[in-house]
Amino acid sequence: MNKVLPSAAAAAALIPDGARILVGGFGLCGIPENLILALRERGTKDLTVISNNAGVDDFGLGLLLKTRQIRKMISTYVGENKEFERQYLTGEIEVELVPQGTFSERVRAAGAGITGFFTPTAYGTLVSEGKETRVIDERPCVFEKPLHADFALVRGYRGDRHGNLVYRKTARNFNPVMATAATVTIAEVEQLVEPGEIDPETVVTPGIYVKHIIQGDNYEKRIEKRTVREG
Repeated sequence: MNKVLPSAAAAAALIPDGARILVGGFGLCGIPENLILALRERGTKDLTVISNNAGVDDFGLGLLLKTRQIRKMISTYVGENKEFERQYLTGEIEVELVPQGTFSERVRAAGAGITGFFTPTAYGTLVSEGKETRVIDERPCVFEKPLHADFALVRGYRGDRHGNLVYRKTARNFNPVMATAATVTIAEVEQLVEPGEIDPETVVTPGIYVKHIIQGDNYEKRIEKRTVREG
């Protein structure tokens, strides 16, 4: 069983126009850099992207925004991306903003096969408009549906040819839960190893969730806002 694809371009070729995609990462940490670049180069368009945010203007998902390849963003905030903010305010892109905890749980629910849940978060706000509400234990709650996708693009630190993945520190963020919530999960890893080289006790995403895996390269690992101490 060898799930390795020859390149990010080969992976991007599997994703059609109009696809719904989960993209791992938080800010610029743990994002699938190679797969995003491959989508940009291929020109895949009319995408619905589910991700915590949309990167920055010249990196990450911001690259796909700049080329108008994203039709809709489902995310938790506009964040540091001026182009995302501009497109949102001018109505050039459809945006569904979701509270971050609710966002995480909706993705997790998709992976767990849960058809929805009630949460007190966002009750009485614009986010709750048109949704079912209910009082539970004297707290008004909003019903939220799972966030599933056709594809999930995730980034691991180390992976084997069977698709087992290990993440590194903060880059773990949304990647593991998103890997479970799509019909097809494609992982890119910094280190691609042979089966048996990863300690089973350290595997975070079992290979059963991963359809394809690629060896990534030329990682920039940018920092959104670098802060250093003087002196």
